[in-house]
Amino acid sequence: MASTQSKQVRQSSLLQSLVCFLGVIAIIAVGLFVLGVDLHSLMFLCLLWAGLHARFLGFSYPAIRALMAESIARALPAIYIFILIGMVIASFMHSGTIATLMYYGLNWLSPSLFLGVGMLLCAIMSVATGTSWGTVGTLGVVFIGIGGAMGIPLPLVAGMIICGATFGDKMSPISDTTNLAAMSAETNLYRHIYAMLFTTVPSLVVALVIFLLVGSNYGDSAFAANEISNIRKALAETYSLSPLITLVPIVLLATLSIRRVPAEITMSISIVTAVVIAIVYQQQDLVAVLNSLWQNTPGNTGIANLDDLLGRGGIASMSWTLILALMALALGGILHGAGFLATLLSGIIDRIQHVGALIATTICSGIIGNMAMGEAYISIILNCQLFRQKYEQHDLEKSILSRSVEEGSTLTTGLIPWTTAGAFYAATLGVPVLDYLPYAFFNYLNPFISIGMAILGIGLLRSSNSTHSAESDLPSIN
Repeated sequence: MASTQSKQVRQSSLLQSLVCFLGVIAIIAVGLFVLGVDLHSLMFLCLLWAGLHARFLGFSYPAIRALMAESIARALPAIYIFILIGMVIASFMHSGTIATLMYYGLNWLSPSLFLGVGMLLCAIMSVATGTSWGTVGTLGVVFIGIGGAMGIPLPLVAGMIICGATFGDKMSPISDTTNLAAMSAETNLYRHIYAMLFTTVPSLVVALVIFLLVGSNYGDSAFAANEISNIRKALAETYSLSPLITLVPIVLLATLSIRRVPAEITMSISIVTAVVIAIVYQQQDLVAVLNSLWQNTPGNTGIANLDDLLGRGGIASMSWTLILALMALALGGILHGAGFLATLLSGIIDRIQHVGALIATTICSGIIGNMAMGEAYISIILNCQLFRQKYEQHDLEKSILSRSVEEGSTLTTGLIPWTTAGAFYAATLGVPVLDYLPYAFFNYLNPFISIGMAILGIGLLRSSNSTHSAESDLPSIN
């Protein structure tokens, strides 16, 4: 830190830290919800605001720039993965991998199992594509139509869709929020996913049981099969759908991930395999497939929502999230490096003595961040900055930090009407956020289960130098 600071740097007072942080929230909140300004432009204004406050403390411009650069440099490994994610998605589209999952998965549906199986299909689709938005915009739209025909309340159907889509968005190794959380907490991607298994899988199982019990009440409803038939027919006419061939890329991705092969190598192998299948088996044009790795184009099945999904992916598709992440990392570098966040929260954080309280506070902070800033991305990055040192002092792995941040940020962003995710889900499904919120069981059960397990000392991963048992109270911070 000394190398990045100017001479005679002063420590931020509580008042200045509060003004700086509230200014950031005000810029984003007013800009997004009142003026409708793009989030990237608002992040630029936030950087100027935080930079001026750091300059007031005595930081020179080179020192401020170094704070931003150091924060971004720590995230470079994950930035490489961000680039690969876009190519994975595009190549899986052209190889027929996603189409095969949809074609055979949709055939499982039956009236009594609609809610439970629908949630699992949404989860599988979201894990495969790494996006909850794409899942909601495709399977979600189909399920809303089918559920309405069955006489199932649309808010209940929408809640089921959000549960499955959010699970995949949280757990997929090619999800932007999953990678962003691991990157911001400075932990390994697969270690982050492993840590989430302890709390996320039980939450999904509980939600599945609830949906199966509720869905059994609609077993005698008339089943509208036209929607599913049209989707499956369009997929079969567009792709050759032999699972033994088209599912090879995703099997490789899963197998190599389980064997802990570096994410960059795993994704690269999956991309090359999918490209070969697209060209040789699907008989697609070489140039078109390679160009899709940069920017994919919509499919041509004749079903608009399906074509939009098949057109997802490519490096260019990740630019919005990647650029925002870089700017938010730079902002976090200033707020953290100049001491604003530490000063602001030291009083609260220093009083946390038990793991349950620490994880509960982290989750609540993520929810507040979503409510204040309207985006999970910034909330994830800033909360990792805020709580990293506390988790280290408590001998907890960084993956527990990234897990807790996701449970507060990723899971709740779609439950807040004024976030971009909440607005998208409501507009796409035609169901207001507050209507489907009570039925998004997985999204709000997961944080409670995580806190309960932490209080009981279950599912906690200690750092290698830990000398404390999982059940013991944590040491106080002097």
